[in-house]
Amino acid sequence: MSDTDRPRWQRPVPTPTQRALGLLVRREHSRKELTRKLSARGVDAEDARAAVERLADAGWQDDTRFAESLVRSRASSGYGPRHIRAELGTHGLGGEAVEEAMATFEGDWTEAARDLVRRRFGESGPVDLAQRRKAADLLARRGFDGDSIRAATRFDPDDVVG
Repeated sequence: MSDTDRPRWQRPVPTPTQRALGLLVRREHSRKELTRKLSARGVDAEDARAAVERLADAGWQDDTRFAESLVRSRASSGYGPRHIRAELGTHGLGGEAVEEAMATFEGDWTEAARDLVRRRFGESGPVDLAQRRKAADLLARRGFDGDSIRAATRFDPDDVVG
């Protein structure tokens, strides 16, 4: 339907670039994710790629900024480095980009694991073997490595800073 065929009260159909920008103002997106979302909304694949490229050239879309944002968001939500690396990979980011984004994490993964255990099991942490196993399973599902899991499930309550 052209603009001349459309009743005056209807809005004009947004361009692929406008649609992509509409998604980006809500939150950061990777190039792959943004292209996929545009295609899912009926935008031709080539038009979607061109719109994303245009926005990337203008600085509206940036995979580096997206990756750093995702690392901060997931780490603060209690996810570990393995989970975050895997998620970054699903967004079409290469190994070098993933490692650069992971390097922006300013915290300590073991301390992040301990914080998650404290939130779930209380300040004293897991008190018996069954709770330690549950805590270890939780941390493994969240993407923490073995060293962080061991440190977080066997910490001394006297180590709690407070």
